[in-house]
Amino acid sequence: MGTAQAPLPVKLVVPMFTGEPELFEIAEAALQQRFGPVDYRSPRLPFEHTDYYTPEFGPGLQRWFVALERLIDPGELASIKRWTNELELSLAREGRRRINLDPGYVSSAKLVLATTKNHNHRIYIGQGIYAEVTLVYRDKNFRPWPWTYPDYASEAYIAILREIRELYMAQLRRLRQEGKLERSL
Repeated sequence: MGTAQAPLPVKLVVPMFTGEPELFEIAEAALQQRFGPVDYRSPRLPFEHTDYYTPEFGPGLQRWFVALERLIDPGELASIKRWTNELELSLAREGRRRINLDPGYVSSAKLVLATTKNHNHRIYIGQGIYAEVTLVYRDKNFRPWPWTYPDYASEAYIAILREIRELYMAQLRRLRQEGKLERSL
């Protein structure tokens, strides 16, 4: 029998997309107020892998990733997703969302994203929220699963997530050297 242990902290990431780029800064400011400083911002990328969101958001969507400096307990993901859903609604106009926030986390081994949509490869984590291991880190790179959305399987997104993982791994090493992390890497 194994012994239950607290998990290593993980790096909060919030990929977002919108057709109104000024909303990126508004969302980032709200994230920083709630979770502390952002330590990573990706370039803005065209969101072209699907037209599923066009009826709700319109054309010309852009994707942007931010990562937060303060590491979190992965058990916080459901409450974070509920909070980002509330933020989306607060920025909506005439009942339509104008920005989509997809919080998740990067660990040494994976990218996990939160969702309200159940599916056979998603695990319920409470509060009406499911979690999905979207990418696995293996052989020095993130690798997609059969269910990974095409944008997350793209080299552009994987390169961004590798940079975020490098920041995360450096943070873990620093915490370990400072004696603030008991579990080994």
